[in-house]
Parts: sequence; C-alpha cells; structure tokens
Amino acid sequence: MTITNRQSGTNVHEIADGIYRINTPVVIEGAGGFSFNQYLIVDDEPLIFHTGPRKMFPLVREAVASLLPVEKLRYIAFSHVEADECGSLNEWLVAAPQSVPLCGTVAAMVSIADLADRAPRALADGERLALGKHSVRWLDTPHLPHAWECGFLTEEHTSTLLCGDLFTQGGDDLPPITESDILGPSEAFCHQMDYFSHTKNVRVLLEKLASTHPATLACMHGSAWRGDGAQLLRALADALSA
Repeated sequence: MTITNRQSGTNVHEIADGIYRINTPVVIEGAGGFSFNQYLIVDDEPLIFHTGPRKMFPLVREAVASLLPVEKLRYIAFSHVEADECGSLNEWLVAAPQSVPLCGTVAAMVSIADLADRAPRALADGERLALGKHSVRWLDTPHLPHAWECGFLTEEHTSTLLCGDLFTQGGDDLPPITESDILGPSEAFCHQMDYFSHTKNVRVLLEKLASTHPATLACMHGSAWRGDGAQLLRALADALSA
C-alpha cells in the first residue's frame, strides 16, 4: 500500500492485475469511521470507477497521478448519480481532456447528458467495452441498492466486479483487500443506515451479478474482497430476502 497524501491518509493498493483501489478514510458525524474508494484500471484507455465527492477531487487526482498522467484518463465511470459516485465528474473532464463520462443508458438519459460538460458514453445492459488488456461489461441493476439508473461494471480479464455500494462496510482503518467476512459487517451497517431500496427484483439482479463469477469484489466503502464472489452475492440475496 502506498500513501499518496499523509494529511488525509489517502492511499493506493493494487487489488487485481492493473486495478488499483484509491482509498481515503474519513469520520462522518453520526456514522463514525468510514472510507471512500475509487478504482483505477490502468490500460491503453484508462478508466476510473467512482469519482469521489467533489471536495475530495484534489486527493483522488493526486493518487491517480501517482500511477499515470491524469490527462491520459479516457473514461470517468460510476454506478449511479450521487456525490461520492460522480460529484467531481466535471473536474475530471477538465483534468483529462480526452475523457468522457461512462454510465448506463438510464443515467445518460435522465441526468448525465445534462449534468456533464461532455456528452456521456452510455452502455446498454450487457455491453462490453475494450480498454486494452482489460475489458469491462456494464450490468443494469435498477434500484440495487438504490437509484433507477444503478448498474455495475465487471472487468473480465481479472474477474473483478466493481460493485459500488454493495457490501458497504463502516470503519476507517480496514485492510485494502480481505478474504474475511464482509457480509456480516455490511449487513450491520445497512441496518444502521437503511440505504437499500428493497427492490422486489433483488434476487434476480444479484443472480445476474453472481453469474459473472467474480473473484474480486471492488467495494466503494470498506475493504475490497477476494474469494468466491458468486457464493457471497447469493448469500447477500438470502440475507436481503429474509
């Protein structure tokens, strides 16, 4: 793990081949220790998933710059429209003049075509995008865990699921990647904050994600996780259906 900002504790760790977790620990009033993660795929056409909140942009930019020239970023991707997902989107579009927003078709239609200073590249459900050695595929997951436009990217070279708010864990001092239980801590945090939409399609959508057989789950809050991702996603479906 490399610390890129001593004051904030922002750090970088490679969680899979060419995929880096950028992490900034924080303390949130009422929630305690917490963390914000972005994931950078270093390739011919680099992609960052989640921008971080707008006020965190200088820290995330500094971390990205430790891995590649920021202006080489090609895709600024995110799961759904929320400050920690795309709050600094326009700042990134300025910093990386060849970049475009990358999102699902619903997000492009209802928000990003208007909010972003450059037209988005919208991916349909199941659509693949080659980055070089890596390739990503967009999966629509409306209202899982929240927002009509929600979706995730699976990176096929490393079997990594960029799973956004799924398996959110509280705490500001968690390891970059773990093979320990994250379902228990994430369910405890969910019960505390109640951020799931409780969509009636939860099992179908989680099975859709499980069918990609991820070996790494890249969570936006807390540790990334390594193991049988399909089994863990199905366990989450059981927990949410109970």
